[in-house]
Amino acid sequence: MTDNYNTITLNIEGGLAILTLNRPKKLNSFNDEMFAELRQAFTHISLANGPRCLLITGAGRGFCAGQDLSDPAVLNPTAPDKEGGNSQGGPDLGHAVENKYNPLVRAIAELEMPVICAVNGVAAGAGSSVALGCDIVFAARSASFIQSFCKIGVIPDSGGTWHLPRLVGRSRTLGMALLGEKLSAQTAEEWGLIWKCIDDDQLMDEAIRTGKHLAKQPTTGLSLIKRAIRESASHSLDEQLDLERDLMRMAGRTEDYAEGVAAFMEKRKPTFIGK
Repeated sequence: MTDNYNTITLNIEGGLAILTLNRPKKLNSFNDEMFAELRQAFTHISLANGPRCLLITGAGRGFCAGQDLSDPAVLNPTAPDKEGGNSQGGPDLGHAVENKYNPLVRAIAELEMPVICAVNGVAAGAGSSVALGCDIVFAARSASFIQSFCKIGVIPDSGGTWHLPRLVGRSRTLGMALLGEKLSAQTAEEWGLIWKCIDDDQLMDEAIRTGKHLAKQPTTGLSLIKRAIRESASHSLDEQLDLERDLMRMAGRTEDYAEGVAAFMEKRKPTFIGK
């Protein structure tokens, strides 16, 4: 199945949904139309019966350059409040974060299936933050990550200030955020920022192979793993132990758990249905 939009493409086949940011002449930077289409795509993926894994990538030579700074909401400093301005003058960037970027990051985190990102080129600004908010991140060897917010006097958004310290620690986060230097995919792997750095010509093959594998696994159990790890950041040990108990109770009542145990006992390959 293929759904075509103007700024993205969405292909669903064999349990794997592939969402491609598709503004290659603008390095797939975000604008209002792309956000609207991303909302539609995530709604479709979450409600459809087929998809059990999502792969996000970019068209052309870049993954995503972040916000399209030619977007009218960014360029219009005297817009009234209802159009994104504020009483102090200048655009209300917090409005854009709250209504566009935050919903996208939450959609990735809360999607009840694994989300893979294949970073095929530069991931800058919010493009970097969105990529690093995915569950498993592959990057082409020629790709790079840039926390470019400091270059225009703003802060890392789209979960950047949450994910980065947990991935690479305070010192490296501050270096990336305050200097805005390009980080290679190889270094990103060495720092634990991403899962794997892959040769360019093998990136999509590896990402699709992994996506198809995950699409055949016990999807409900995988979504509970996502939830447990995400919520651990704000929990004490006792709170996390209680959450593990509750999620394990839920997992034990799934059809896939019963199938997994039966397949183990019968020494055969399990057939999971994602329920």
